[in-house]
Amino acid sequence: MLSRFISKSSVSTVLNTSKRYSSIISVHRETKEDNTNIPFEFTSENKKRADEIIAKYPPQYKKGATMPLLDLGQRQLGFTSIAVMNYVAKLLDMPPMRVYEVATFYTMYNRHPMGKYNVQVCTTTPCQLCGSDGIMDAIKDYLQIKPGQTTANGLFTLQEVECLGACVNAPMIAINDDYHEDLSPGGVVDLLKKLENGEELSQIGPETGKRHSCEPFSGQKVLLGKEPNDIRKFTRSDL
Repeated sequence: MLSRFISKSSVSTVLNTSKRYSSIISVHRETKEDNTNIPFEFTSENKKRADEIIAKYPPQYKKGATMPLLDLGQRQLGFTSIAVMNYVAKLLDMPPMRVYEVATFYTMYNRHPMGKYNVQVCTTTPCQLCGSDGIMDAIKDYLQIKPGQTTANGLFTLQEVECLGACVNAPMIAINDDYHEDLSPGGVVDLLKKLENGEELSQIGPETGKRHSCEPFSGQKVLLGKEPNDIRKFTRSDL
């Protein structure tokens, strides 16, 4: 009886839909760059940082340091390899599986080799309404890669991500730890060109100084004086 209510187009859509498996993100596959035979340990500087991090937690709760130590390992190696996870587990006297659970749950941990610059494009609703599709297309066209891929020269890795928390300055992207906001397709390509040429991105935040922070484009409307209570009245037309 159910077949009477299912259109041929619906059946075709279901049959042509590619399968997606959770193992894509939750299962480790041994590779030349990421396998259990590759040794890893913190540098002397990072070992000191790790000791300082662990010291913030009571001895019986030192497993609470899992996330910051994984981040430290990722920053040292460039990605969160199986060796990094095993090292953190040993350092915190934890079953390795407990560390794997953390590393596979949070998208901040990159479990595959990354480019020098991790370009994260936010495409959540506020950014999409402000033109993130154009930003994504400009990056893909210039770098000739798709989200999840790395350029052949190992310089850029492109990712599509959910909200990065700078909605008021949409559209925006993150390049490693820095935010670039109020972007235009041409502006984002200029950023990539500068990085390709080895230039330092001295300006982060809103593109080409469109605004200093997240005040209206027409300028700051409140907190204009030194004292917190010095707020002039403004109308909707000021926005």
